[in-house]
Amino acid sequence: MTVRVVLADDQPLVRAGLRMVIAEDPGLQVLGEAATGGEAVRLARDLRPDVVVMDIRMPGMDGIEATRIITADPEGPRVVVLTTFDDDDNVYGSLRSGASGFLVKDMALPEILAAIRVVAAGDGLIAPGVTRRLIERFARGPAPFPPPRHRVPDAVTGREREVLTLVGTGLTNHEIAARLVISVSTVKAYVTRLLAKLDARDRVHLVILAYEMGLVSPPRSR
Repeated sequence: MTVRVVLADDQPLVRAGLRMVIAEDPGLQVLGEAATGGEAVRLARDLRPDVVVMDIRMPGMDGIEATRIITADPEGPRVVVLTTFDDDDNVYGSLRSGASGFLVKDMALPEILAAIRVVAAGDGLIAPGVTRRLIERFARGPAPFPPPRHRVPDAVTGREREVLTLVGTGLTNHEIAARLVISVSTVKAYVTRLLAKLDARDRVHLVILAYEMGLVSPPRSR
C-alpha cells in the first residue's frame, strides 16, 4: 500500500529535499505541499493523506494549532512533527496536540522516510533515546510539564501502572521486560491493554498520559 503524504514546512528547500527522496520510494507519494499551518489544515481536509509531516514554526497558524485541528477529526491523517530539536521548546506541546511522533531535521532522510511508514502503520514514533533527550531538554526550561491533570483509572491494574510508568520514561518493550522480569510478549500485551483502557491512540500518547497522571516527572537541573 502506498503511503500518501502532505508536507507542511515554510522552508521550500526542506520540502524540496523530502519530495525528491520520497519520489524515489515506490511506497510513498507526496499529494501536496503547504507553507503555512492553515494550508496544511486545508490540504489534510481536501486530499485526505495518510500522514502530514508538519513543521512547528510557520507563519500565521503554527504547526501545533494545525496539528490540533487535523487530529481532532477521527478520520483525519496522522501527524508527524518535523522540527529543530535544539531550539524548539514546543515539541511536547505538539505531542499533546495530537501528533503521533516527532522527527528532528538533522536526521538522515532514510530515517525520516522510515518514520513516516511507522506512523502510517498506526504506531507512535518516539525513540527511547530521543525521549530521554526531550525530557532533559524540557527540564532545563520553565516548567513545561504541568501538574498532574488526570488520575490513573481504577481499571488500570498495578502491573499495568508499572508498565505505563516505564513506557513514560522511554524504555523499549525489551527494556521493560528485563526490568520487570517478564517476557517481551507479555509487555506487548500490557501495552495493548493500556491503549484500550486509556483510549490512547499510540505509544506516544501513553507517554503523554504518564506525565499527565503524575506517574513520571522530568529530572530537574541542579
